[in-house]
Amino acid sequence: MTPATEANSTPLLAVGGVTAGYGGPAVVRDVSIEINEGRITALLGANGAGKSTLMRAICGMVQSTGSIALGRKNIAGLRTEQIARLGVAHVPEGRGTFIDLSVEENLRVGCFARSDKGGAAEAMERIYGWLPRLAERRKQRAGSLSGGEQQMLAIGRALMAKPQVLLLDEPSFGLAPRVAAEIMRLLRRLQQEASMGILLVEQNIEIALALADDAYVLRTGAVAVSGPAAQLRDSAALRDAYLGAH
Repeated sequence: MTPATEANSTPLLAVGGVTAGYGGPAVVRDVSIEINEGRITALLGANGAGKSTLMRAICGMVQSTGSIALGRKNIAGLRTEQIARLGVAHVPEGRGTFIDLSVEENLRVGCFARSDKGGAAEAMERIYGWLPRLAERRKQRAGSLSGGEQQMLAIGRALMAKPQVLLLDEPSFGLAPRVAAEIMRLLRRLQQEASMGILLVEQNIEIALALADDAYVLRTGAVAVSGPAAQLRDSAALRDAYLGAH
């Protein structure tokens, strides 16, 4: 079963039968998922289930076979920077901010994938509107920010590229519950205001399913169960697939 797509619509991102890994045994096997505009798709599973590897495959960072389409354009086999320029932004686990650069300089780094460089200043002000804490610290060195602020900065930098699809890998990891809730409120706002599709990897099942529209659960590299997030919240199939991955 897969989350329903509106009739005659084309997903923003369609992953079809992707197998991926790092040169040895495949980590992800024959995985198919869809991400649609204005919807949050949760990608769940235990540690080692293949969630991060699938995101890296979408971004061209690992060896993979299968089809990956951004709209009607096949992006499988393209270089990571080409995929970013076409509209796929990736916020990896661990944030990855440039700690010696200021908040504003970090955001400007995100412009490399923009085709309209002239829109960077407007984009930055929009991001400051979404993330006012960054606006207050725009001249501050990124390394001096709290963990939650660095996570906000990593997301903001990705948004500077004006992506069609935003891939987020464990955005709440290591954050206090209050800060994690703030990040999730930001994702809801982006869903409503930014006309993008969001793929969210999140270990906290309750948070992810409360936020998401659609969900897929990976078990040992393959899709074990998928469907509308609201239906999966109390699903025995979800519990079996998730717990069975241990």
